[in-house]
Amino acid sequence: WYSYEEKIWANAVILKDETKDYKATEVIPEENIESYFVWIPKYRYQLWDLGLYDSLTSIDTSKVHEIPVIFGDYNTSDNIEGECTTPMESGASGNCNIGDYMTHPAFLSNPSKGFWVGKFETGYDGAATSDDAKVNVNDPSKIIIKPNVYSWRRIKIANAFYSSYDYKRNLDSHMMKNTEWGAVAYLQHSKYGSGTSVRINNNSSFLTGYQANNEPTCGDTRSFLPDAECSKNCLDNTCNKAYPNSNLASSTNNISGIFDMSGGSLEYMMAFVIDDNNNIIVGSDSSQFSGFNGNLMNGDKITNGLKLPSSKYYDMYHFEIDNAQAFNYRILGDATGEGGPFSKVNHIENHYVYSGSWYNDSSYSWFTTQYNFFQRSAAYYSGYNAGVFATTVYYGSEIWDCSFRLILTPT
Repeated sequence: WYSYEEKIWANAVILKDETKDYKATEVIPEENIESYFVWIPKYRYQLWDLGLYDSLTSIDTSKVHEIPVIFGDYNTSDNIEGECTTPMESGASGNCNIGDYMTHPAFLSNPSKGFWVGKFETGYDGAATSDDAKVNVNDPSKIIIKPNVYSWRRIKIANAFYSSYDYKRNLDSHMMKNTEWGAVAYLQHSKYGSGTSVRINNNSSFLTGYQANNEPTCGDTRSFLPDAECSKNCLDNTCNKAYPNSNLASSTNNISGIFDMSGGSLEYMMAFVIDDNNNIIVGSDSSQFSGFNGNLMNGDKITNGLKLPSSKYYDMYHFEIDNAQAFNYRILGDATGEGGPFSKVNHIENHYVYSGSWYNDSSYSWFTTQYNFFQRSAAYYSGYNAGVFATTVYYGSEIWDCSFRLILTPT
C-alpha cells in the first residue's frame, strides 16, 4: 500500500487504546488515533553544494533541482569512488566533493534503517483554543500528533525534549534534530517527494495540517506591515483548506506525506552551539535560556535546569556571530548551508531577510550572542520566506509561535 517510487510514503498510527487489535482492511476510528507518523527510509544522497559560503551575494535559483537519493541500509565510504564518508561535524567536509554520494547523517548518529517522523507539528492534547496550547511544561501525556489540532507552543526546548523523550521510550522517541529535518527536506526534494516548494500553512490559530489556497507573493504578511494583503492569514476556508484537502502542503503533494513543514508554527530543533572552549551554550542569560543546565552566553551557568541528554539526541554547531560567515558551519545534510548562495533582501521597507537560493526561504541560519537555537519552517505569517529550507534562530526559551516535532527510532 506504500510505494516511494510513486511518492506514497509509509504511514503508521499510535492508538489511544493499544489493546485494540485491528485487521488489515479494518478502518481505525479517528477517535482511537492519538498520533500519526511517516517513515523516512535510510538513504544516501548526491552532494550538489558543500555550503561553504563566506559572504553574502545574490541568490541563484538555478541551484534548485531534484536531489538524487538512493535508499539502502548502507554507509558510504572514502574508499569507494564516487562516495565519501559522512563528516558529521559542523563546518567539516571530510573527503567529500560535489558529485559524491554521502549517507545522510540523520541515520548515523542514532544508527537506524530509518525513522518515523511526526506527520504534523506536535499538538497539545485537550486544547480547546489556540491559547490553551501555549504551555511550558514537561508532560508527555499531552502529546498529540494529528490534523486540525492546536500546535503546542510557548515551551522551552528542554521541556519539549523531555516530553518527546518520555513519550514512547520503547520506540526511542525524541525531539527532532536539525539533521533529521534535513533528511526529510532532501527526501521531499527527491524524485520520491513533491520536488517543489511546499505550500504554506497560513492558519492564524496554529491549527495543524492546513494549506493556503494560493502561493504567497511576498514575505512577512502580518497586518502591521504595509503589503500584508499579498498573502492573507486566516482561520476559515476563504484563504486556506484543512486536512485532508491540503495536499499541496504535504512533502509528497498527497495525503501520505508530512505536513506543517512550511508555516504553521516555527519549530525548535534539538541542536546546540558550542563556544571556543567546546562548552555547550544553553541560552543567552538567566532570563532567556533553553531550560537545560549549562553555560550561558554571558558567562553565567544554569544549575537548576534539566540535564543535557545523550549526544546522539542533538546536533552540535560551532559559533559564528557573522551570518555571512556562519553558513560555513553547516553540517552537511542539515538543509542550511547547502541551500545557498545567500542574500540579504529588503523585501518590505526596512524589513530585511536573509534568503537562500531555494525558493527565497528565510536563512537567518546562524547565531548571535543572544540567539543560540535553530527554528525551522518559519510561521504562518512568513509568506514565501517559509518553507522546508527556511531557518531562523531564537533563545531556546518559550515563544508564542514556536512548536516542536517528534521522531521515533525503533530498533
